[in-house]
Amino acid sequence: MSLALYMDENVARQITTGLRQRNVEVLTVQEDGLTSFPDPIILDRATELQRLLFTQDQDFLAEANRRQAEEINFSGIVYARKSIISIGVCVRDLELIAKVCELEDFANRVQYLPL
Repeated sequence: MSLALYMDENVARQITTGLRQRNVEVLTVQEDGLTSFPDPIILDRATELQRLLFTQDQDFLAEANRRQAEEINFSGIVYARKSIISIGVCVRDLELIAKVCELEDFANRVQYLPL
């Protein structure tokens, strides 16, 4: 079974499109009606939906750090810095994660791209 992704609103549409073309299950914040919501709510929603959050927003790293320190569970975050990774590499690495890994592999942690 494939791992489902939840895309933060700042993720390039081309990444979402590329993943969907590769049969990766993706839901965007915009499609979920949570555009402009605070990061903690976005991460809570990803956890509620049992999806791995993908973001390129550095603020989520601080939120993950806070939750780890306070032992607040979350489904996991995959983070890629826009300035050091291409859209193609994001798509490739996220496809690999979605098709090979389980959500439990990412519980309460941050995975950085590129792999």
